[in-house]
Amino acid sequence: MRIIVLLVFFATAGLAADHESREQALARWKVHDVTRPVPPVITPAAPGRAPSDATVLFDGRDLSKWQSATGGPAQWKVVDGAMEVVPGARDVHTVQSFGDCQLHLEWAEPNPPHDKDQARGNSGVYLMSKYELQVLDSYQNKTYADGQAGAIYGQYPPLVNASLPPGQWQTYDIVFHGPRFASDGKLLRPARATVLQNGVLVQDNVELTGPTEYHKRPPYTPHPEKMPLLLQDHDQPVRFRNIWIRELAE
Repeated sequence: MRIIVLLVFFATAGLAADHESREQALARWKVHDVTRPVPPVITPAAPGRAPSDATVLFDGRDLSKWQSATGGPAQWKVVDGAMEVVPGARDVHTVQSFGDCQLHLEWAEPNPPHDKDQARGNSGVYLMSKYELQVLDSYQNKTYADGQAGAIYGQYPPLVNASLPPGQWQTYDIVFHGPRFASDGKLLRPARATVLQNGVLVQDNVELTGPTEYHKRPPYTPHPEKMPLLLQDHDQPVRFRNIWIRELAE
């Protein structure tokens, strides 16, 4: 029997396996049982700082925990404590691989804004390098619903448009559970995501249809349970800072 304790600052609806484990825990322990194991103690996040049990992926100083998608060191630049997309330098991904996680990052759109629609501050956060949460300047910028900021790209529009004006720092807080596959490649569970943008719920434990592709909704294909986090170069100088991640127990 396993007791699953997810130390996140907001709750998400559990998967069936998690629900079963919680039911087993309720059956095992009496109400207010003083012998029941207590959660570990951590120092929570503060403005500009990560929780004590998080892995800091960017602290404003260097890109040592990132690589270019084409191999070798990341070719983006660090400016005033932020990592900035260098148009044409290609995507960057973490050196380390991750699966189920809580991810925090802050991002800012170019100011003044350039162009419109999908050409205005476009980038993306790819969980496991495959599942995209869209980054876009969606402040007074018309585009298709499943392509604006806060969207699971090509699948789910955000519940609301919580975007701030260009130049202002915005936040994403993400709880992500990756898919699971059987040894024969059969999908056992789809990926799920809960997202807060600027403290507002924009994706509520949605079930992803598969990986992200432009103008397509491809099916799942088997892959490892942990893969790198990827940030997209879409030829626009979007900035990121204060990126940290907490791995979640199975």
